[in-house]
Amino acid sequence: MIHQVKQASVMQHALSKSMKAGIAIVFGFSLLVLCGCTTGSWRDASRQSAQIAPDPVETPEAVIHVYGADAWGWRGWFAVHTWIAVKPKNADGYTVLEVVGWRKKSGLPVLRIEEDVPDRYWFGARPELILERRGEDAEKLIDKILIVANDYPWRDEYQAFPGPNSNTFPAWVASEVPELGLELPFRAIGSGWID
Repeated sequence: MIHQVKQASVMQHALSKSMKAGIAIVFGFSLLVLCGCTTGSWRDASRQSAQIAPDPVETPEAVIHVYGADAWGWRGWFAVHTWIAVKPKNADGYTVLEVVGWRKKSGLPVLRIEEDVPDRYWFGARPELILERRGEDAEKLIDKILIVANDYPWRDEYQAFPGPNSNTFPAWVASEVPELGLELPFRAIGSGWID
């Protein structure tokens, strides 16, 4: 009988210990999620230049940049948003080419091709330069990039997962202009959608 009481006590202690571990894991994960989520509104997040791109006024040569930055909020743990910026020879500004999913809700094409700041923070996340081409090499590729961008087949479609999304667009450009030599990072979820 004493042996059975001891065994029951040991089992209760082990169960209690595993329950405590389970609660700690759930609490830790919840805390991680809450702390990892971006505070504030995307409207207040920085969209300023990261000062990566060369000043177009001081840089007469053609420039192609491809950037990636952590996606907004918790998605940034897993994914990046990627975009392309081009500046033809002697141009006084950059053209930014990117897919922005929430444009669809406003009835706009998700593909955005506009003169803009090339290296903006992506709603608080500092961009990283993924690819740079300059000079004659870039000049030859810019026209090709702009032509294929205008032929992008999913300019009005967006689905965060599996795609087409913001990473599908640069991947598609890379497949249509292989001499660009663009290889997107692993975290560019949706870049494989075109396969």
